Amino acid sequence: MKAVILAGGKGTRLSEETYLKPKPMVEIGGMPILWHIMKIYSAHGVNEFVICCGYKDHLIKEFFSNYVLHRSDITFDLTTNKMEVHLKPAESWRVTLVYTGMETMTGGRLKRVKEYIGQDTFCFTYGDGLSDVNITKLIHYHKAQKKLATVTASRHQTRFGVIHETSGIVTRFTEKPVAEDSRMNSGFFVMEPRVLDYIENDTTVLEREPIQKLVQEGQLASFPHEGFFQGMDSLRDRTFLEELWNSGKAPWDVWS
Repeated sequence: MKAVILAGGKGTRLSEETYLKPKPMVEIGGMPILWHIMKIYSAHGVNEFVICCGYKDHLIKEFFSNYVLHRSDITFDLTTNKMEVHLKPAESWRVTLVYTGMETMTGGRLKRVKEYIGQDTFCFTYGDGLSDVNITKLIHYHKAQKKLATVTASRHQTRFGVIHETSGIVTRFTEKPVAEDSRMNSGFFVMEPRVLDYIENDTTVLEREPIQKLVQEGQLASFPHEGFFQGMDSLRDRTFLEELWNSGKAPWDVWS
C-alpha cells in the first residue's frame, strides 16, 4: 500500500523555521518531521510513499537524494580522489517526489498525484502531524467499513486551560481539558482512488467540498483514536515535540 503525504505548504505560522525550509523538513531530534511520519507508516509495513511537494521542493529532493550517503560511513582517499561508501542498513522505502505547485490547495495536490496512486486503496496524511495511531488497525477498519474514505478521529484537546466562574469567583480551573464528545481530524486517512473524482481542480480544499460531499453521501468513516496526536503548527508545538523526543518517551516512536 502507498502513503500520500502533503508536503507543499509554506507553513507561515512557523515562519521562524520555514523561511529557510518547507514545513515538513523542520527537524525534530535532528530529522525532518516528514521522516518521523514515514517511519510511523513503515513500522506498519507501508514503505511506498508519494510526497506532494511545492514550496522549496528542491530541499526535500536533496534530502532523499543524499539520504544513503548521509547515513553511511565513508572513506575518502585524497591521493586518488576516490570515495568508498560503507553502506549501513537503511529504510526499504520507495519515494516518489512530485511537484504539485506553489499555491495548490490540499485537494488539488492530491489530485495532481493521481497517476502515481494507481487503482488501489491508499493512505493519506499531512506532513506536519505525529501520532501513535495503529496504521494496521486503521487499514483493516477502513476495509471493514467499505466506505470511500476513513479519517482518524482523535480527542479534541484545547490549547489553554478553561476557567469556570460564578460572580467573578473561580469555581473550577481545568488545565487543557479534553472535551468529552469532541473529536478532530488528525489526518491519517485511508482512501479509495474514487475519492479523487470528488476533487475539481487546484483550488479545491479537500476538507471542504470533497469531504463534505463524502459526509452527505455517508461515504466517510471515522476511526476513533484515543492515543497521542500532535500537529506542528507553531514554534511552541515544535519545541514540545522536540522535548518529547529528547526525553526518550516520544509516543509516536512506534518503530523503536
